[in-house]
Amino acid sequence: MTGNRNNTAAETALLQNDPNSAHPQPKRALGLRDLVLFYVVASMSLRWIPVAAAAGPSSIAIWLIGLATIFIPLALCVMELSSRYPEEGGMYVWSKHAFGDFSGFITGWSYWMSNLPFFPSVLYFAASNALYVGGSRWQALQSNAAFFIIFSFAGLLLALVLNIVGLNFGKWLCNLGAIGAWLPVGLLCVVGAIAWHRFGSATSFNAAAVRPSLNLGNAGMWATLMFAFAGAESASCMGGEIKDARRTIPPALLIAGVLITAGYVLGTVAMLIVLPHEQLNSMQGILQTISSSAERIGWYGLGPAVALLICVANLGAGGAFLAAMSRLPFVAGIDRYLPPAFGRVHPRWRTPHISLVAQGLCCAVIVLMGQLGSTVHAAYQVLVSMSIIIAFVPYLFMFPALIRLQREPAGPEIVRIPGGKPVATALGIIGFVGTCATIVGSVVPDPSEPNKALVVGKIILLTIAVLGGGVLLYALGKRRVAATAPADGYARGTHNIR
Repeated sequence: MTGNRNNTAAETALLQNDPNSAHPQPKRALGLRDLVLFYVVASMSLRWIPVAAAAGPSSIAIWLIGLATIFIPLALCVMELSSRYPEEGGMYVWSKHAFGDFSGFITGWSYWMSNLPFFPSVLYFAASNALYVGGSRWQALQSNAAFFIIFSFAGLLLALVLNIVGLNFGKWLCNLGAIGAWLPVGLLCVVGAIAWHRFGSATSFNAAAVRPSLNLGNAGMWATLMFAFAGAESASCMGGEIKDARRTIPPALLIAGVLITAGYVLGTVAMLIVLPHEQLNSMQGILQTISSSAERIGWYGLGPAVALLICVANLGAGGAFLAAMSRLPFVAGIDRYLPPAFGRVHPRWRTPHISLVAQGLCCAVIVLMGQLGSTVHAAYQVLVSMSIIIAFVPYLFMFPALIRLQREPAGPEIVRIPGGKPVATALGIIGFVGTCATIVGSVVPDPSEPNKALVVGKIILLTIAVLGGGVLLYALGKRRVAATAPADGYARGTHNIR
């Protein structure tokens, strides 16, 4: 499906960002610097570095495998598809052009749903690290559910207000988050280098230690580190708000890819130099490593500062995903598969305010549901576990869409994958296989889990419920489109005209 290529007057107004149009586009606010920092804060999560280090030096090889099988195919796929269709909606639009309305809606729905639990889990992680700013006096709140809920709601409200006012303001939370993500990694590298120089490495990095294990018990850890490379597609959901998206996205992806991979690998190596992996805490490993090493070399007081940076980094990541994910209901509202109110923009700030508020309310409900009847730690694990599989379902559509859309002509303005159709097809296959392997690995429960069958059952039922809900909403939206189209002559797909 290639969409209607004949621009009506209304469509031309839309493309020119006419504020008097029925569906005016939000403002273009993201330049190259902003986009690089957006990709960094959306893709490089400090949560995964201690997870990798706690698994031992073999995780370094897994990082490189994830780079080759997930990030590089994903980044090149995003580069070409966002060049072919640079407008608002990202994967929703690409899948729709390749396979039709149903595939586009399910892609957008599952991607949106995956980030509902992911966003609160980021806020919980930020709250946990914020308590270290106050030292031992605040540590009693680590098991206080009320604190985590209030902090999550405050972080959510901050991100919501900034994004409603516009990306001119909202992008600064993302930019600060990216800086807050890289500074702790930089400190890790500094204290790791000093510790190695003075005391030697606590971990051996010989070939046998670095070789990754393929046993079933490590499948979940593999899946988690593959998941850590997701996010390169997120900014394309806001394609209509990127300045000259065709020219800006490729270099932004290249620069961000180097920063993200370096952050993961160097951060993991630094942690393993300071402490053996058996002593590392997968939740607080960065603080643990920096505090331990800093005290040994005579640097005191770094812990609270690093905790504050980690907190800011995660608030920035939350703001980034809130901004990106709210654009999916926005374009679905334009297409009338969701109520048309979702397709409106604020008359003053020209942001999809209704879609943003709906996203924020859903996240708040997920925070409460995740905490209901659980400890803080259990609630956090529930939120993380709910994210991984559903987040990769859209890739099952996106990578085949890259292959399918190779049949369409590409003008000189299109940025192609180097090597053209054969390389694009090969990358699509690699990405699809890597996605399938990650999904299968995510189903495998942790070896320490006492009731593995129950865990697998929950995962399967959750996936069915999410996808089934999307199918139901699509069917209802289809009826809505059929009922309204004859009356108002509305042409679907006008937001993605080239």
